[in-house]
Amino acid sequence: MAVHLGVIGPSDASPELLRVAAEVGRRAAAAGAVVFTGGLGGVMAAASRGAADSGGLTVGLLPGLDRAAANPWVRLAIPTGLGELRNGLLVRSCDALVAVGCSWGTLSEVALAVRTGVPIVAIDCWELPDGPVPAASAEAALAILAELRILSGAG
Repeated sequence: MAVHLGVIGPSDASPELLRVAAEVGRRAAAAGAVVFTGGLGGVMAAASRGAADSGGLTVGLLPGLDRAAANPWVRLAIPTGLGELRNGLLVRSCDALVAVGCSWGTLSEVALAVRTGVPIVAIDCWELPDGPVPAASAEAALAILAELRILSGAG
């Protein structure tokens, strides 16, 4: 069964963070992971685009009820109608997470992952006690997941 990898981060992200998120999505898909996001814009769209461009499966857990709200690279859009509470579904649906950048919404996902034991790696995110494992790049983040035996063949 494929690894379910969540890529989380702000919907309002810098061009550099968007580049990194696309690279995380690309590398994750190349390693055979299913890429989960919140399905909207910013880091979520960039990670979905990177994964889709590599032929990977992308899943978007949407806050609202409209599948059409998903970014164009989401292959499987799941409208939850839960608003930001969908963050819990995202965390619990994934074997691991990569945070690219930080925002308050991202922080809620980070906290849920730490609290529930879901492995999480963070690129350019806040440093938190007992928080995510920091990584300097997409390549480093996926290498950490490979070392943890969560993801193999991260290219």
